[in-house]
Amino acid sequence: MIAARWGDLVRGMGVPRLIIVAFLLVLFSVAAGTGMNLASLISQSVDRIARNGILVLALLPAIQGGLGLNFGLPLGILCGLVGCVITINFGVAGWTGFAMATFLGSLLAVPIGWVYGWLLNRTRGQEMMVGTYIGFAMVSLMSIFWLLAPFRNPRLVWAIGGKGLRTTLTLNENFEKILDKFLQIRIGDLVLPTGALLYFGLICFLVWIFFRTRAGLSISAAGDNPRFARASGIQDSRTRIQAAMLTTVLGAAGIVAFSQSYGFVQLYQAPLMMAFPAVACILIGGASVVRASIRNVIIGTFLFQTILTIALPVTSQVIQGDVSETARLVIQNGMILYALTRRGDRT
Repeated sequence: MIAARWGDLVRGMGVPRLIIVAFLLVLFSVAAGTGMNLASLISQSVDRIARNGILVLALLPAIQGGLGLNFGLPLGILCGLVGCVITINFGVAGWTGFAMATFLGSLLAVPIGWVYGWLLNRTRGQEMMVGTYIGFAMVSLMSIFWLLAPFRNPRLVWAIGGKGLRTTLTLNENFEKILDKFLQIRIGDLVLPTGALLYFGLICFLVWIFFRTRAGLSISAAGDNPRFARASGIQDSRTRIQAAMLTTVLGAAGIVAFSQSYGFVQLYQAPLMMAFPAVACILIGGASVVRASIRNVIIGTFLFQTILTIALPVTSQVIQGDVSETARLVIQNGMILYALTRRGDRT
């Protein structure tokens, strides 16, 4: 009986997630045993979960739409960064500034996502490779744009020469931590960014509702079985473009929420590798190359970001040297490799 229940647990959660949960429990045990401030560690973990959640959620439409793991996520991130830069340039602050940056980024992401989806339709079967190259290429191309952009606001441009955007732009006069501080809960050293968590939950709910509409069901059906979808009158080429547009829009909205939590915007090469930790998060949550859910997004973000948060202080407390970056790379790339070897799975 015990063996059967254990087998059901392993099949339900998967060996990789069980290993990661065990590793996470060991880290918390070591932190408690060495007298570390658990409330502070939990606060930092929740911050990272709220900060990165929407970027992980942005991968869901691409997977459901049959585009695979969206390594072209930097396209949406770049759109959101453009929205942030324009908002800072005009000095719009508060909730209006946050809404303006999100709206402008999402608006720009619609045509960019359409072109991205059209290109992926032309390269069927190579979506993940093509997405990676497109993301890298656009980050490099936008690095040139940041240098040549016609902005003259002293807050944006380099002090010497007065041309070219700075690498890091602060949001302290605009919408720094506007979500994090909204309805914030503080109990001693435990600080919870309630507003950011509610925003993440709201976006998850809207995506969940969308995939129960006719358009969302068409995207899922075409991604799951293109031949059956075509036989049912669903144009899978159109649904793939819709999935690409939605994933790009969510990426734009996600980077605005990400930036407000940090309090600054990073340009140039900063978005280059941001797709990889997001991909690792959703895979750790139980998603595959062909199937994902909101639950996978939430579980994966919780596990991956919590490990990243507590690995550095715990390893620094126990041993000499920092192995957190090594652990992050092993977990991140190991989960991506694991998923690619199981691309035919439906669980």
